[in-house]
Amino acid sequence: MTIFEALRQDHDIQRDLLARLMETQGDSEERHALYRQVRDELKHHAAAEERALYIPMMAIDLTQEKARHSVAEHHEIDEMIETLDATDYASPGWLANAKKLNHLVLHHLDEEEQEVFQLAGRGLASEQKTALADDYLEEMARQRSA
Repeated sequence: MTIFEALRQDHDIQRDLLARLMETQGDSEERHALYRQVRDELKHHAAAEERALYIPMMAIDLTQEKARHSVAEHHEIDEMIETLDATDYASPGWLANAKKLNHLVLHHLDEEEQEVFQLAGRGLASEQKTALADDYLEEMARQRSA
């Protein structure tokens, strides 16, 4: 498995969780549970992805700018999560902000899969792509168990 395959698997989980979250209503237990899952998954994924993919990409001239851009998008997502954390689940503003989060995440995932992965694929050696997948999976396991 390459780093790109490992990341795509988690991207699919994020898309599914976000789609389910967008269907929730009001201050329901379902919304609480799904939001916690989304928030945790996004935080764990960003931390593991930055360590396993973006740090190595920053060391390569070809991929440095894309890596920095992607890390900046992680920061935007973190800020939207902080906004959601501070908003009442029953508030109309909560759903509006959740939709903004959904848009930010889907844009980020699409950009990674369509641009970042191709660029990184040219900059990283084949054996490095496999080793980084192992690093990512180990870091995700550590993040999820913390």
